[in-house]
Amino acid sequence: MRLLVLLLTLFLSFSSCTQVRQRTVDDFNFGWKFIKSDLQGAEKTSYDDVKWQDIRLPHDWSILGGYQKDKASSTGFTEGGIGWYRKTFSVPSSDKNKEIWIEFDGVYCNSTVYINGKELGFRPSGYSSFSYSLTDDLNFGEDNVIAVKVDHSNFVDSRWYTGSGIYRDVRLVTASKTHIPQWGVRIETPKVSDKEATVRVKTTIKSKSNATSVKVSLIDENNTIVAESETKAFTGDVVDQKLLVPQPKRWGIDTPHMYQAKLQVYNDGKLVDETIEKFGIRDFEFDANKGFFLNGQNVKIKGVNLHHDVGAVGAAAMKDHWAFRMKKLKSLGVNAIRMAHNPHSPLLMELCDEMGFLVMNEAFDEWYVPKAKLMTCLGGQKAPKDISEGYPEVFREWAERDLKDLISRDYNHPSIIMWSIGNEIEWTFPVYSQTYAQLQKGIREYKDTPTFDTTVIKPVFEKVTGGVDSLSIIAHQLSKWVKEEDTTRPTICGSVRPSIAFASGYADAVDILGLNYREIDYDAAHKAFPNKLMLGSENWVAYSEWKGVMERDFIPGIFVWTGFAYLGEAGLWPRKGLNISLFDFAGFKNPRGHFFECLWKEDPKVYTVTTPASESEYSYTKKGGWKFDIQLKEKPVWAELRLWEWYNVNEHWNYKKGEEIVVQTYTNCEEAELFLNGKSLGKQALSDFSETDNIIKWLVPYQKGELKVVGYNNGKKAEEYILNTVGRVAKLQVISDQTQMKANHYDVAHITVKMFDENGYEIKNLEEDVKFHVSEELELLGVDNGSEMNVSPHQTNHVQSHKGRALAMVRAKGEIGSAKVYVSVGKLKSNEVVLEIQ
Repeated sequence: MRLLVLLLTLFLSFSSCTQVRQRTVDDFNFGWKFIKSDLQGAEKTSYDDVKWQDIRLPHDWSILGGYQKDKASSTGFTEGGIGWYRKTFSVPSSDKNKEIWIEFDGVYCNSTVYINGKELGFRPSGYSSFSYSLTDDLNFGEDNVIAVKVDHSNFVDSRWYTGSGIYRDVRLVTASKTHIPQWGVRIETPKVSDKEATVRVKTTIKSKSNATSVKVSLIDENNTIVAESETKAFTGDVVDQKLLVPQPKRWGIDTPHMYQAKLQVYNDGKLVDETIEKFGIRDFEFDANKGFFLNGQNVKIKGVNLHHDVGAVGAAAMKDHWAFRMKKLKSLGVNAIRMAHNPHSPLLMELCDEMGFLVMNEAFDEWYVPKAKLMTCLGGQKAPKDISEGYPEVFREWAERDLKDLISRDYNHPSIIMWSIGNEIEWTFPVYSQTYAQLQKGIREYKDTPTFDTTVIKPVFEKVTGGVDSLSIIAHQLSKWVKEEDTTRPTICGSVRPSIAFASGYADAVDILGLNYREIDYDAAHKAFPNKLMLGSENWVAYSEWKGVMERDFIPGIFVWTGFAYLGEAGLWPRKGLNISLFDFAGFKNPRGHFFECLWKEDPKVYTVTTPASESEYSYTKKGGWKFDIQLKEKPVWAELRLWEWYNVNEHWNYKKGEEIVVQTYTNCEEAELFLNGKSLGKQALSDFSETDNIIKWLVPYQKGELKVVGYNNGKKAEEYILNTVGRVAKLQVISDQTQMKANHYDVAHITVKMFDENGYEIKNLEEDVKFHVSEELELLGVDNGSEMNVSPHQTNHVQSHKGRALAMVRAKGEIGSAKVYVSVGKLKSNEVVLEIQ
């Protein structure tokens, strides 16, 4: 009997393994070799790579190379160059009759992939995901060598940080000859009600036969099958099935319910392939007069723009890096992300689904005419052509494929509500600015509203262009390609010359016209074109931008620039990036983040910042009240950059006795009262400031001690915020965003450091060298302090604090146990954080 049980167990184990082998998806991120050099013959199997560096993916050699003054401000003062990757692997002889391919989520840039010395293909875009079949060129039962050449010689090919190398995940997929290919499943929810939802599943099958059938099982969050369908009769390579889900749980911002579609392919009743796709059930609508509706509810889009770097690790981000950031954005009330301005990581797309973020998915920042790339700063020296040529050089050849691949890859994400074909493209077509200049004499950029009368604009535009507008022609072609792939979502672009776009036909090419920094144009544009969908696709992080949305039903929302500080598009050295955002590089909330939290959340909040009157753009007189004089940037920096920056503020209360201080309070309470050492300095109503900047202000002679602001609603205390004069650092506090991790080489914890004085008051005006002590179960990925002026190496164990704060990113290795992290400043040590690695 025992022998029978043993044999049965072995049989079941073998059967299970056989079924699993119908399709395997292997993590291909480990066991790579790397060298940053332009070599000949490195694709050959016989090449000796023993002296190359052992690395794992994702890998970004630009951030690892550090910041260098002689590089370019546009790309964050980091290096490019040429690099090679090689990986040796084996495939069992039992897989000879399988279909095997390799998937790359992103390689920056100009990648050429080889298998056993044979070139598989070239991909110029550094943002596109792609795959190659390996089937015909593998040595089964023997070693194989995959080699990837990455050419980022033109290291100033972008206006911001790109990274270099295989900076996203790689997978090896093994499937039966009859199989579902990469991105071969498309799921739609064309009809949704409380009673039931129609789910349409279109599945592409490769190498099908008359005996091939496809079974679809829809599974809810409780792992319950809620609908099933199986079909054998289908023409072509695509099977189209419609299933009804009773009482569907809808995907939404606050309730991001997700379903799974299990796809099973059978030949003569035998399972030959199986894969699972996640999706959400939801419906949405844009209305030209009433705004945006999700699942029948009117929703204001509280969006941010995001670039694809994550600070200290550059572009080589794990899912936990993005989760750390997305949780912070969610805490402020953010509900939407614009993927600026190219395809982002699939990991981020997954999180948008899981956490309930709406997405504007964007394909291009440039078409075939490049934008200016700069060496020293915004407004400074332009980069030479020989190091700045990039995607525009291949746009005509690759645009259709890259655009359609993006849609195919991301089609099933319920978070995506629009496809963007381009960002600020008008800047690269001078006829738009020339027409604007001729028509709008005396109209100040960003300050005055131009005419939207097309009968006035068209004759001038046609004269300037000679009757042919290449921009409009390309825009219509791009939108046509989008509609060939997806008719369920609208198209959009980010326009900076909307008045000309309406006259030229550019606005007609897209379903929604996105207005970049054109809040002042909303009313004129809507009056002239009341049936055109519009929204704020890129906006200053300023009160006026949100006020413009709240006062207009026809503007569904905005995407502020930006959610997180990003590398590049900066200068002068050592300004490596732009902290014009809600959160800084290390994830610490900026003052403007606190301000927008007051706008976008209903929970009572008070936050106070201070500025010496001698340094402030605010001034006060009893007769004239508060006055604001913007201080634009000085040359060579582009003067208007100041429009993107926040006010000059401090988050501390440490000044000279008697010094005049402008105290500024951000709140969503009706009133706020200021106390200095217990004495009231007056109560003020937020409504008195709501027509200007929504910031309550006092002018106060500095006194050492406690500065407290109390917020009131309906005359009752709702919230308070206190700033204290602080002394020397006496205590270090370490906090981790994780308490448990898996020993999987992927889980990441973010360790934040704060400093306190002997009275327990947090210090926000201190710079000290902070050293991180990390136990051997963890890998220290990088350190940061959040400052845009920090150009110290990230791949080290110490960093100078900024505003009394610092950050470390640590990743789990493969060992199980209790990992420990603490920090020290000189002889002072922090508490110890324990991370349980399981």
